[in-house]
Amino acid sequence: MLYYLFFFALRRHFSPLNVFRYITVRTAAASLTALALSLLLGPWMIRRLRALQVKQYIREEGPQAHQKKAGTPTMGGLLIVAAIVIPTLLWADLRNAYVLLAVAATMAFGAIGFADDYSKVVRKQNRGLSAKGKFFLQVLTCIFVGAVLVGLQARGVYSTQLSVPFLKRLHPDLVLHGLLGYGYIWPLAYIPFIAFLVLVIAGFSNGVNLTDGLDGLAIGCVIVSSAALTVLTYLSSNVRFADYLEIQKIPQASELTIFCGSVAGASLGFLWYNAHPADLFMGDVGSLALGGAIGTVAVILKQEILLVSIGGIFIVELLSVIIQVGSFKLTGKRVFRMAPLHHHFELLGWSESKIIVRFWILALVFALFALTTLKLR
Repeated sequence: MLYYLFFFALRRHFSPLNVFRYITVRTAAASLTALALSLLLGPWMIRRLRALQVKQYIREEGPQAHQKKAGTPTMGGLLIVAAIVIPTLLWADLRNAYVLLAVAATMAFGAIGFADDYSKVVRKQNRGLSAKGKFFLQVLTCIFVGAVLVGLQARGVYSTQLSVPFLKRLHPDLVLHGLLGYGYIWPLAYIPFIAFLVLVIAGFSNGVNLTDGLDGLAIGCVIVSSAALTVLTYLSSNVRFADYLEIQKIPQASELTIFCGSVAGASLGFLWYNAHPADLFMGDVGSLALGGAIGTVAVILKQEILLVSIGGIFIVELLSVIIQVGSFKLTGKRVFRMAPLHHHFELLGWSESKIIVRFWILALVFALFALTTLKLR
């Protein structure tokens, strides 16, 4: 909106407004707008949620130290989603399909989280949607994302080939092209692609959700991951940088840099209120939306494999739950004292602040490693 106002309507009358043609300027503007919205609307959001009795319910089987957090306002993810979407709409070129897809995916995952959080508030317990129901809705959202990307592939602006770190000339295709010419069964050709999207996007969304167990832990790691994605998006959309780094060129994804900057700015502002001891929790509406947003951007950029490093903490937390559940079902024994992994360290005697900061440090190391792999082949 402001992009159209400044660049198309007013720049002919005031030439300095030409600066808004540059992605870097609009990304900075979007990040600052998102940060300002989070900081300014945070106190109002906390008051409204308290007035509506939208509070956190702590599961009884969790660490006993968490019981004192009961009653803290939750569903603060509504603030995060608003602080992502509004700056993106203000500063991005809304004719760009990738931007619209990222915004739609974020809002869809946020809606799933909202339904889950609302169920908890109504029932007054830490049980919302069933795991199967929540995952089913996530799969539907991933199918929607996949359908849009398949449509963009038909227009020649997207590729279903994977980019493999360290092996830049290896580009396996996730579409079974041999089935495309067989009448009514041609949709089966896209099953591997859609399944991979579910693994990446829904998996990452749940990874962020599982990490959101300590004050500021998940949002701090999201800041690091979204900042790394902002850099990666800019490099991928810039032909000269992409040629130099020998990564897949996606010029149409340049406007996604603004979206990623909005995610980083909104997350930074939310951390102001979510830092230990937290005044506001993001809830599933925030964690699922943030994970879905990051996963969708990674899929668009063809950096799905690199996402394992960019969001390393979220992957580790997700794997810790899978390992714990799998081990208990198969052997009757637990690998960790409690899963996700941050609870394991709590029961080892680590303070909450120490766990949070150390996980932030690891998130930064993971993200920096991901960026250093860009020039390696």
